[in-house]
Amino acid sequence: MIQISSRVVYQNRWMTVREDDIRHPDGSPGIYGVVDKPTAALIIPMENDGFHLVEQYRYTLSRRSLEFPQGTWPDDRETSTEELARAELVQETGLRAASLERIGSFSIGPGFTSQRCDVFLATDLTEGEAADRDPEEQEMTQRWVARPDFERMIRDGEIVDGCTMAAYSLLGLRGSGSDGSLP
Repeated sequence: MIQISSRVVYQNRWMTVREDDIRHPDGSPGIYGVVDKPTAALIIPMENDGFHLVEQYRYTLSRRSLEFPQGTWPDDRETSTEELARAELVQETGLRAASLERIGSFSIGPGFTSQRCDVFLATDLTEGEAADRDPEEQEMTQRWVARPDFERMIRDGEIVDGCTMAAYSLLGLRGSGSDGSLP
């Protein structure tokens, strides 16, 4: 496909929505609506064979959602996703990680957005106070969930966040022991 033209149809501090006129390989015209967002960081805070999750109201779902801490900067800040991951972990949970390991990356929704997500495993955690939450996160809560309960919550549809499930898949692919067990 070849991009013929592009125009911004909406923009705020979190995203830009553009409409691209394109030409398909057979020469026929088409359009694409694209949501451009900066690369996100998602953190898997893991200890005692379980995970610290956050729960918040997701306006687009009209419900609360249980998920791994994740986010982007709300501006054009140029930093590493590791720095972003550390900041999001503290902001959303109050936790600080002595060890933060990048375990992978994925495209969030390649059919409509250019956004990618880098995934970090956070271990050796210390507790603290959550800091500087965004207005949308005012009613955010945090809790620890044992791995078997986490997996059951995915199966039962309690956890519906695709990024959380994709990150858990990356963790499973990482493996740690010769017996194939997860870290």
